[in-house]
Amino acid sequence: MTQGEQRREQPSERGDGLGGGRGGDGGDWQRDVLRELGGGREAGSGRPGEPALRLVHPAPPQPEPPHPAAAGRAAVPQSPADAVDDTARAGGEFGPHTSGPHIPEPHISAPHISGPPISGPVSPALGSGAVAAGSPADGEPGPVRPASPASPARSAPPASPVVPAPDPRLPASPAPESSPTLDPRLLIALGRPLHGDPVTRRTGRALRKLTSSVAQDVAEQTRIARELQQPVTTGRVVAVTSIRGGVGKSTVSALLGRTLNHYRHDLVLTMEADAALGTLPVRMGAEAVRWTCADLAPILTPSMRLTDVTGYLVPVSDGGWLLPASRGQVGAPLDMTTYRKVTLALRRYFAVTVVDCESLPGEVARTAMDTAHARVVVAPMTAEGVGATRQVLDWLARLPHSALAGTVVALVCGAPDTVLDDKAAAGHLRETGVTVVTVPYDRHLAGGGPIRTDLLAQTTQHAVLRLAAEVMGRAVRVR
Repeated sequence: MTQGEQRREQPSERGDGLGGGRGGDGGDWQRDVLRELGGGREAGSGRPGEPALRLVHPAPPQPEPPHPAAAGRAAVPQSPADAVDDTARAGGEFGPHTSGPHIPEPHISAPHISGPPISGPVSPALGSGAVAAGSPADGEPGPVRPASPASPARSAPPASPVVPAPDPRLPASPAPESSPTLDPRLLIALGRPLHGDPVTRRTGRALRKLTSSVAQDVAEQTRIARELQQPVTTGRVVAVTSIRGGVGKSTVSALLGRTLNHYRHDLVLTMEADAALGTLPVRMGAEAVRWTCADLAPILTPSMRLTDVTGYLVPVSDGGWLLPASRGQVGAPLDMTTYRKVTLALRRYFAVTVVDCESLPGEVARTAMDTAHARVVVAPMTAEGVGATRQVLDWLARLPHSALAGTVVALVCGAPDTVLDDKAAAGHLRETGVTVVTVPYDRHLAGGGPIRTDLLAQTTQHAVLRLAAEVMGRAVRVR
């Protein structure tokens, strides 16, 4: 029920005749109409049977510009109740008195009102619009205005929630847990690392430097640094393998990775392809590992940026990056498909990748030796070790693309006292046409644990520099 209808149902408190008589009990519905038009102020002055009309219309009123609020309401479809309230406000019940009739909206036609004929004079203001704006007598049902012919706009169906597409650079499975490379109790038991050279040897070398010229040493260091810093057009892969485990393969890989990263100005990656509890993360100084080669293989995509890739790698303390093959647990060995996918994808981001392969004749080791740009075969300083390494070199010579030309042998001495002559052993391996670099015994390397380049013996440093220069020279020449 509208506010105008509520006020008409309540008896008037003024003594104007509207609270009793025919106007109050619904007997004279003309009074109700005139009350709606005149605001109920003039209906009480006149004869009882004839309503007094004091509405004067000397001239047709000029249309006034619509109020912004009224214009805004006219643009919105209204319900019948809202239309009656707006008409009552225009008639003066809730607003100022107007001198002309309320003009209804052009698209709303006035409804037909059934009732008794009008017995008295009717003002010209009592038009169809005014009758539509008024209400019948009390107790009679009010007229229902027809709805606007304009059909309301259909509400759009609720949009289904948009599910964002998964980022191909993120792993589909949960991230693996980080695992320490060494048990904390073993770190305490490891003790303080030893220097590669005894104190007496270091003291004697310092005294000799005071009396000798260092020009020759500087020239040699400059030549090696120039070879190590050769530019590359595409990523170079250096594969390191051996005939069996425990001969120093991971140690040589760590030394090559650290040396190349120290002298080169681009990115160097040291990758472990031996999942059989390899020691490369420990030798590189990594405290914990998380992502492995097998975890990274299904994640790598060509659209990944360098920052995306390095998020899955282990940063090395003195520079470079590390990709382990395991988290220090016995697991499935690395397959050939995973190795090829990882190495081919990472070559786009790193100038040099040093791969610590499994021992020969493993499938991954043979694949790495066949596809790498340069190869390093680690041979122990023993008679059986040198003999088995010679057989590996003969096998490399039979490969279709002559892999022997890009191979360097690292003859590693793992004991302070050896029976085998190192010169005779190196000569036996050089018969195949390869270059042999002898890595002498080093106390720091023999003690295990993380490798510190500042604690290496001087002869070991020179041997590692020469080995890295020979490897880079062969890797750059391969197209």
